[in-house]
Amino acid sequence: MRRISLKSVFERVSLPLMGTLLILSLVGPIGCATTQVARVGADTTIDLSGRWNDADSRMVAEEMIKDVLARPWLEKYAKTHGGKEPTVIVGTVMNRSHEHINVQTFTKDLERELTNDGRVQFVASKSEREEVRDERQDQQSQSSQETAKGLGKEIGADYMLKGTINTILDEAEGTKVVFYQVDLEFFDVESNKKVWAGQKKIKKVIEKSRFGF
Repeated sequence: MRRISLKSVFERVSLPLMGTLLILSLVGPIGCATTQVARVGADTTIDLSGRWNDADSRMVAEEMIKDVLARPWLEKYAKTHGGKEPTVIVGTVMNRSHEHINVQTFTKDLERELTNDGRVQFVASKSEREEVRDERQDQQSQSSQETAKGLGKEIGADYMLKGTINTILDEAEGTKVVFYQVDLEFFDVESNKKVWAGQKKIKKVIEKSRFGF
């Protein structure tokens, strides 16, 4: 029967173990990498991927709402309605681009600019109205007669803002050009007349490094 010394067993076990420990010692510093977070202003423009971001949404909303409120339709409405402010609602903004764009964020930017300008009245969107109507209906049976809000007293919108976001993508040899086109239109709700059409264009050139992103 062949005898195996404890020394030879130790050597056989220790060699692979030493190799494993050596590998772990080399990989260890990589595995211990930490995450660093820096707080910046919410209005700071940061482009990482080149895709549509919060800065694009905010800039387009500010410029286009500024343009629509500077057009003749607003003055004409005030003259024919005794200086009354028109009531406005934001309708659907369609994303027809090749990217996933959070259209709701852009819509909220439009609503904020319209509301804060002060020259128009702004009413709740379709989804928001449904929730308010449910509350009003519930008050008819659950609230006191003195505090329950009456039915059929909503303010109808005079104008609706609608629009689309489109893109054109061109790419070759590590360079990508993305062209964004935002089209917004303002409609007279009663007559379906289009009283304003605005357009904003953004072009971004994205360079890929030789090592990839």
